[in-house]
Amino acid sequence: MSPAALPPLRRAVFLSDVHLGSRHCHAEELAEFLARLRCRRLYLVGDIVDLWWLAQRRASWGAAHNRVVEALHALRRAGTELVYVPGNHDRPARRLCGLVLPAMQVRRRVVHVTADGRRLLVTHGDEFDNITHFGTLQEKFGDWLYYRILSGNQALNRLRRRAGLRYWSLSEFLKRQSGAAERYIARFVQAGLADARRRGLDGIVCGHIHRPALIERDGLVYANDGDWVESLSALVEEADGTLRLLGPHGEVLAELPPRPLPVLARAA
Repeated sequence: MSPAALPPLRRAVFLSDVHLGSRHCHAEELAEFLARLRCRRLYLVGDIVDLWWLAQRRASWGAAHNRVVEALHALRRAGTELVYVPGNHDRPARRLCGLVLPAMQVRRRVVHVTADGRRLLVTHGDEFDNITHFGTLQEKFGDWLYYRILSGNQALNRLRRRAGLRYWSLSEFLKRQSGAAERYIARFVQAGLADARRRGLDGIVCGHIHRPALIERDGLVYANDGDWVESLSALVEEADGTLRLLGPHGEVLAELPPRPLPVLARAA
């Protein structure tokens, strides 16, 4: 491949909620995304392998799942630094936190410093569940219904792919029609921003809720890199500190420009 044809070299990329091993993982689309990716550092922000699903002996692991793993190895061989922040579905990996393994670092949470100096907390987000969940029967029914919606979403997009159409998230569309889902997401965003503020940081990068977002609120950045079950999205930082939320084909879904550099006072 000629240098002009190479994809852009990103300063950092954030991926979460891949759920490899579950039947709802869009591994084929992710493998294609990773094959086009060039970055200095890749953060895997939890729920990369769905150990919950595997523990129930309902594993769904095919050739596309293997290609995802192979693509991660290829990035590592090309010089990409891998940082793994386990989530709730791959919680056992948290026992490795603090270690630098041959292929990656494993951290419970980490602070990423952007090119323009913003300090962002990188964490999966399940630690906010005690704030955002109420444990009601309604929520248990919601979990059951969500699983059924994901199955319908997957079937619909198989048909769309055969027809040559791009991915469209039925589950995301339906969630946006639900007032309860929107209130839950608002509580989650608020909890994440409050944690970043309490730590004296400039914002947060997380996953967990399968709702991609990139906003600035009250001077803080809230970035949710989404997932590869519904939204098929990733967060990237460009060389100048620009943050972009990307779709599965590299399309820009949202963008935050770099923080302006401070103006130096004129010499007297």
